[in-house]
Amino acid sequence: MTIFNKRAPWLLLLGDALFFVVSLWLALFLRYGQSPDKEIFFAHLAPFSLLFVVWILVFFITGLYDKQSAILKSKLPTYLFQGQVVNSVIAVIFFYFVPWFGISPKTTLFVYLVISLLLIIWWRVYGYFFFATKAREKLILVGGGGEVNELRREIESNQRYNINIVSVIDLENAHQNNVLQSIEESGASIVAMDFHNDKIRSILPNLYNLIFRRLRFIDIDELYEAVFDRVPLSLIKHNWFLENISTSPKMVYDALKRFMDITIALILGIISLVFYPFVALAIKLEDGGQVFILQARIGENNKPIHIRKFRSMTTTTTLSGDKNGGANGQSITRVGSFMRKTRIDELPQLWNVVRGDLSLIGPRPELPQFVAIYEREIPFYGIRHLIKPGLSGWAQLYHQTPPKFEASNEDTKMKLSYDLFYIKNRSLLLDLNIALKTIREIVSRRGV
Repeated sequence: MTIFNKRAPWLLLLGDALFFVVSLWLALFLRYGQSPDKEIFFAHLAPFSLLFVVWILVFFITGLYDKQSAILKSKLPTYLFQGQVVNSVIAVIFFYFVPWFGISPKTTLFVYLVISLLLIIWWRVYGYFFFATKAREKLILVGGGGEVNELRREIESNQRYNINIVSVIDLENAHQNNVLQSIEESGASIVAMDFHNDKIRSILPNLYNLIFRRLRFIDIDELYEAVFDRVPLSLIKHNWFLENISTSPKMVYDALKRFMDITIALILGIISLVFYPFVALAIKLEDGGQVFILQARIGENNKPIHIRKFRSMTTTTTLSGDKNGGANGQSITRVGSFMRKTRIDELPQLWNVVRGDLSLIGPRPELPQFVAIYEREIPFYGIRHLIKPGLSGWAQLYHQTPPKFEASNEDTKMKLSYDLFYIKNRSLLLDLNIALKTIREIVSRRGV
């Protein structure tokens, strides 16, 4: 089912591209005081089209095509302002430092940037909703537990979803006949159910007959994934993994991903060598301690790996086992704080990517002593080690409270739910999505 309009990002993108072109025509009209002829318009359109592609990429990185933020009016001014500032800088560099296009549109560019900002704001705040308005479907939730309540709160508190919840049936307190009667009388067109619940299995034959009333049934964990971009741990059982997690290699995906890992990591690794002397000097000037640390982590198939990082913490206490990077009494240095926010401390790990210990994108590798705890206490935790860990991942982008210096079961369960979502849905497109959003995190200096 679709709780978000799948066409929304494409509609937004087409609208942005259209108004970029319209803004250029209007800017030329105001610049010359008359309708621009074809020769002038196309002389500008050719170089500006290259800019349009880059600007749309900037909008994507800024978050203007995210399903959570693309159509939220409260966030639009901030996102649009950030995107337009970056686009303005790119345009200036493009026209005045790359003199290949035969035009230097000083006045036209200024007028264009003002007009395009106004039109894009109008399009995002008003125009999009005129085209995207869609009748909201009625949904009934059938299940129990915290995830069902979480779903209900999220959907009812946000207008971006294309559904209205008309009823919630708690399976723990409902009789089978009452479940069927409630579904029949709800007027819903979609029923989201916990099909793995024993009470549901016993009434499946009766539910079959409801298909002929044009009711659509989906598993509640699919709805949860669509809303939160993570897997609901308490709703899934062993059969979920058999159905959704495959250990068989994805030949094309794996080969392309490894090629990209080696190529990109090698290029970035060589470029990053320029910064090594400056980072080393900054670390030494602050406290005179060691420049690098070596940390033991758990990699693919539970194999131990060692990753090297620039030291970002004090050396007043001994690192756990010298290699494991424990945080007993340690604190982040001033230089270390900056390095963590900009990910500079992780630059040496690019060589781990080249070696094959890590990928650019994947679940973050965990400390061995924490893994031992989590595998005992958190069901299905070991599944995250089916694939190669990465420098950046889905959980790093969306999990707000990751455990850092000590074991935390609750925070790690949340992190695992994001990791499972990535493992289930991994693809080159998703990897690209993560890579671009990681750039956004680094540029905004939010850190992880």
